[in-house]
Amino acid sequence: MIVTMVASTAWPPYFRRMPTPPKKLRKQFVNAEYPKLVLRFEDGHEIRIVKGTGKTFDCWSGETIKLLAIIDPQERERTHVGTKKADEFDDA
Repeated sequence: MIVTMVASTAWPPYFRRMPTPPKKLRKQFVNAEYPKLVLRFEDGHEIRIVKGTGKTFDCWSGETIKLLAIIDPQERERTHVGTKKADEFDDA
């Protein structure tokens, strides 16, 4: 008895659709209010911005970025002043 196997051309359900990766964005932010401001990203890295200056940075679409103010540089305390999605920043 000969058994022939026919290879199925259909992929299993978990191979059919791969999620699309988020887009990488180039954004900018200008600190006009606080003596020092820190942008803390989801992956843990931080960008410090001194009052009156701005910085451009790369981020992922949909990423949440925390805004932390350093009021007194002598103390290590940071004040949470807001949270923004990456899409809400101005384009660079």
